[in-house]
Amino acid sequence: MATATLYVCTTCRRADAPDAPRPGAELLRLIEAQETPAGVTIIGAECLSACNNGCSVALAAPGKWSYVYGNLDPVLHALAIIEGAALYAQSEDGIVPWRQRPEIFRKQSIARIPPMPASSSPISELPAASALTPPLKSPVQD
Repeated sequence: MATATLYVCTTCRRADAPDAPRPGAELLRLIEAQETPAGVTIIGAECLSACNNGCSVALAAPGKWSYVYGNLDPVLHALAIIEGAALYAQSEDGIVPWRQRPEIFRKQSIARIPPMPASSSPISELPAASALTPPLKSPVQD
């Protein structure tokens, strides 16, 4: 089984209490207190740039779709996040069937990102720019 990585944003803060302990750090602590599912690595991330979406996490693995989830509550959602990460790790392509996903993974998705191409240099697989656009015609006719 390929290893899936669960990234937990540790720097998110509450808008109504900017000096309070960071909920993202609390979410990471609660997730790490649970048994880590087979095939899942948990990593705290400084920022997932989802600041307007409360606590957020991301799931990624080589060759799989990646996801970012937000508006998460550390106390209410830590167990569901672990459950969703386990299902993601077990999936072939990162797509867990809709009805099998925890509710927060169905309703609180911020982004779904396609897998990277297998090539170590994705740009090398793209056609040359000249093949993408027709030649320009001069506005002045000779």
